Amino acid sequence: QVQLVESGGGLVQAGGSLRLSCAASGSTSSINASGWYRQAPGKQRELVARISSGGITIYADSVKGRFTISRDNAKNTVYLQMNSLKPEDTAVYYCKAVLPVGGYWGQGTQVTVSS
Repeated sequence: QVQLVESGGGLVQAGGSLRLSCAASGSTSSINASGWYRQAPGKQRELVARISSGGITIYADSVKGRFTISRDNAKNTVYLQMNSLKPEDTAVYYCKAVLPVGGYWGQGTQVTVSS
């Protein structure tokens, strides 16, 4: 089992930056991949970025070139650096850890981008 705690959300003006963090505890050695998802009001949760245990990353087309996912294995923490933020990036951002037995979600952190 894995517990995830996100932090770093907040209110920022368009064009600004935020860095989200997701700290994992528990069976962290079993994590195959980690990802950031977001859910805006009235919309489905969508993948933003994902990083595998081998370091391979994928991004949603809408964030390519603006967001960067990374991880610090020593700290069991995954980051999402978000630059050039747009109002349409406003959402609750969730961290997910994928293990052989299934996926675990964090509680989410709100990101609000004002125009």
